[in-house]
Amino acid sequence: MAFAGIVLAGGDARRLSGVDKPMLPVGGTTLLAKALGALAGARAVVVVGPERTGLPELPALTRVRERPAGSGPVAALAAGLAALPAVEVVVALAADLTGVSVSTVDKLRGALASAGGADGAVLLDGGGHRQWLIGAWRTESLRAALPADPIGASLRRTLGGLSLVEVGAEPGESGDVDTPADLDRARRAARGH
Repeated sequence: MAFAGIVLAGGDARRLSGVDKPMLPVGGTTLLAKALGALAGARAVVVVGPERTGLPELPALTRVRERPAGSGPVAALAAGLAALPAVEVVVALAADLTGVSVSTVDKLRGALASAGGADGAVLLDGGGHRQWLIGAWRTESLRAALPADPIGASLRRTLGGLSLVEVGAEPGESGDVDTPADLDRARRAARGH
């Protein structure tokens, strides 16, 4: 089944002193490149965030920005959806993930396909928390869930009412970088320490 991807690559990284978090190198590649690599096989990929250089050259890569810039993940998701071609399934990923891979995307898509009428499949971290930006979604369900005004809307409130399949994460698979300690831990893990 054809799918498309959206990578949310905005945000202000306050806990990391405002650094361009998606462009941080971990294990020889940037976090954004890691997210893009996890979407290999997607019919199209949309990166929502500021203009950046040094992104991998992908034939079906589109770059957009939520309006206004910095108006939150629901607004970014809406901007990404608006830029996608017609596909049945969209995989949404954050651009600060350290453990996401092609196999993560494949298992989410497989769980959604085998779930019948579910609207989406989301990864559960080791603590049992839904990772809203590691998910596969039926495109029409995702569009229908978006509020008329997505600016500043809560991602959990927007997506939480949908019918979901929860998919358990392998150790480290749901890891992300929010703090300097997270970045240090991710870099040590990438070096095998």
